[in-house]
Amino acid sequence: MATKKADNKMIDELFGLIASLHSVEDCKKLFYDLCTVKEIEQMAQRIKAAKLLMEGKTYQRVREECDISSATLSRVSRCVQYGEGYSEFLR
Repeated sequence: MATKKADNKMIDELFGLIASLHSVEDCKKLFYDLCTVKEIEQMAQRIKAAKLLMEGKTYQRVREECDISSATLSRVSRCVQYGEGYSEFLR
């Protein structure tokens, strides 16, 4: 599905807002307004899974430690291998 220019502008505004935050407390305030608790937990779960994969842990070990679905773990693994964010910001 192609993203419209208006959608791109809104997404850029969102990322700009996130980039302007100054503290963990600022992030908490914003994310608890933007997301459900479950969404925040799922994002945290993905970060933990990425860290474990980067440490060389097996899929089985990561699934045990994170209680993450195999489909989500597969996506995280692809992003760890081929993406830019995890490798740049979790080192």
